[in-house]
Amino acid sequence: MENKEPDEVEKLKTKFMSAWHNVKYSWILKTKTYFSRNSPVFLLGKCYHFKAQDADSPTKSGGAVAPEQELVTGNVEEFRRDFTSRVWLTYREEFPVIAGSGLSSDCGWGCTLRAGQMMLAQALMLRFLGRDWTWPDALKLDGLDTESWTSNAAKKLVASLESSFQGESPPETSARLQTRAAAEEASTHLNDVYHRKVISWFGDSPPAQLGVHRLVALGHTSGKTAGDWYGPGVVAHILRRAVEDATDPELQGITVYVAQDCTVYRADVIDSHQECTRGPGAEPSADRRAVIILIPVRLGGEKTNPEYFDFVKGILSLEYCIGIIGGKPKQAYYFVGFQDDSLIYMDPHYCQSFVDVSATDFPLESYHCPSPKKMPFSKMDPSCTLGFYSRSVQDFEKITEEISKVLKPSSKEKYPAFTFVKGHGQDYDFSCPQTLERTELPSAGESRRPGPGVGDFVLL
Repeated sequence: MENKEPDEVEKLKTKFMSAWHNVKYSWILKTKTYFSRNSPVFLLGKCYHFKAQDADSPTKSGGAVAPEQELVTGNVEEFRRDFTSRVWLTYREEFPVIAGSGLSSDCGWGCTLRAGQMMLAQALMLRFLGRDWTWPDALKLDGLDTESWTSNAAKKLVASLESSFQGESPPETSARLQTRAAAEEASTHLNDVYHRKVISWFGDSPPAQLGVHRLVALGHTSGKTAGDWYGPGVVAHILRRAVEDATDPELQGITVYVAQDCTVYRADVIDSHQECTRGPGAEPSADRRAVIILIPVRLGGEKTNPEYFDFVKGILSLEYCIGIIGGKPKQAYYFVGFQDDSLIYMDPHYCQSFVDVSATDFPLESYHCPSPKKMPFSKMDPSCTLGFYSRSVQDFEKITEEISKVLKPSSKEKYPAFTFVKGHGQDYDFSCPQTLERTELPSAGESRRPGPGVGDFVLL
């Protein structure tokens, strides 16, 4: 009896903290998010327009846009489907106890880990499903209106009527249609398999390859334990170790590169691409592995320098971007886009119940968020980690070219947020900066000020 009482106290404490955080971060209140119909919206490299006949009225949503669909002529539905299809990883409660801690919830301390998981999940979705994939049930979640369902039903009805008026198809046409339908069904099934597999890797139990239990264990080498605050730079290195140590064969063809002191060493990234895939039976290839590039940066002192706002917008506009691990002081978010002077983010602070992802056909609804949130750029914490996904060496060359355009510092800023350097990091001699040729980002011959160490990237 004595052993059960502390357990009951811990459960009550966990439930109280869950309820408190849900109220604190406005999830129970379900506050509206407003979008302008007259400005483009960027979401992980894609651009959406919400244009309306009534140009002066704003758009609001518990999902993404106002219900007055007749006034909206832009691709609103596509934005809703795209945003909701991103994997949403939040606080969970009542999961198996994290070893050595007695904690069965990450509520109140695991938000940066969750933001890092969401960024990693986006990279894996790109690898296995592609950027254009969307979840078929994306528009069926609460918070989104049912007009799109009606629209889809109407389209199916029209297609059915058209086919009936056309009469019987010739045998070869019917066979082709059946073959096409079978191929589409097989593709849909395969997409569902990968969708569930990616989410299962982030399950909240010790066996999960990229779950919070595994991340906490890997954080011990950085002096972190369950219940501690994790900075975005520390999380970047934890994610690298997690992918490196993963044993699932599907994860053998991908690796994570973390920039050193705000510097990306190009030869190291290329070597990561060309490094032999782990596991038996690996076939030789020029691009054996995809590379997730994580760059911890600091965009100011105590607050984010406004001169970096356009830089962040430029990063989130790139097709290779997988988002930003950032947030406000003491609140980590996963930034996925922007509109005007506001960032669009996915919030990990909503505490949900444990889901056993090892079960067949486990529910997916709690892993997708129907309600985007926004916050002003001015509230952004300066410590963050930028993420990019590179499929091949050719991709990486394009990434460096596109980012180099974004990296040009303003007239008030002498240094870019980070730099690309030719060569390997281990070859760089800090006592003799000329041993490696820098790519000319701001101006030729300018020396690079050493950036803060990884341990300095924390949420203030």
